[in-house]
Amino acid sequence: PMMSYNVLQSMQLLGDSASAFTDNMVVGTQANTQRIDKLMKESLMLVTALAPTIGYDNATKVAKTAHKNGTTLKEEAIALGFVDAETFDRIVRPEDMIGPRG
Repeated sequence: PMMSYNVLQSMQLLGDSASAFTDNMVVGTQANTQRIDKLMKESLMLVTALAPTIGYDNATKVAKTAHKNGTTLKEEAIALGFVDAETFDRIVRPEDMIGPRG
């Protein structure tokens, strides 16, 4: 009986804490879309989309140079002469890189 009581008390405490967390921390929280967009554009992982077009070695060079200079992949890919802005925007589309492909 005592163990059952303690388990039920723990479950009640867990439920109450989840409700309090939701009410005080989650409700009203909004994504900072400007920051998300900035971080997405600066992500070095997007270089994987360039590799089939410019080659693995060149894609690596773009990523390393962007990291070293604190610039974006787009800036470096254009500066290094691998693609133009239009081609980069057509190839590097983060929204196409999420989820399964069929």
